[in-house]
Amino acid sequence: MLQSEQVEELVCLISSLDRPAVVHQLLQFTGNFPVDFTPDFLAAQSTERLQHLLFALCVQCQFIPDVPEPVAA
Repeated sequence: MLQSEQVEELVCLISSLDRPAVVHQLLQFTGNFPVDFTPDFLAAQSTERLQHLLFALCVQCQFIPDVPEPVAA
């Protein structure tokens, strides 16, 4: 089980992702079970719902995605 600080880190990480980054993470997700999202399903969901799905997958698989830090301009 993820520790509370890891859950907080995960929430902050996922909430900082824009829609294309969330979709990318969902399409590239490899966990303990297969997931398969169709382009139509992904297009029909709000960004917040996609973030929630990614969060649920990460918590279920006890996984924190490796997302590159944004580059300062």
